[in-house]
Amino acid sequence: MVRALAQGTFDVLHPGHLHYLEEAARMGDELSVIVARSANVTHKRPPILDGRQRRDMIAALEVVDQALLGHESDIFVPVAEIDPDVIVLGHDQHHDEAAIERALDDRGIDCAVRRASPRDPAYEGELLSTGRIIERICERRC
Repeated sequence: MVRALAQGTFDVLHPGHLHYLEEAARMGDELSVIVARSANVTHKRPPILDGRQRRDMIAALEVVDQALLGHESDIFVPVAEIDPDVIVLGHDQHHDEAAIERALDDRGIDCAVRRASPRDPAYEGELLSTGRIIERICERRC
């Protein structure tokens, strides 16, 4: 059995997230998803929804076999517990594949690192970014 692992913030779930997770699921027989804890999201604005809500939304998706919150201080703790065969990064995630591969090697975790493809908008104006969705909400409701 091939275990795939995806990870992300998944704040304000949108079709881009679904595309990423569907593609990650096709790379294995089982898909686990690590949802970042709010305190660990430092590369962008903090999530709107708390971690439990975001995890529960991801867990409800048919393509996801297991969803869990990330570790409070070491992002590789749940990776080691899951022991995936492939880690699938989102097409626009800020991660450096080579740095992840080195960290996995240092921890004795043998798995490939791949990057998912971007989703092309299904129609003009489709929003595939949490930040853009929030901007649109602010434009129309604030």
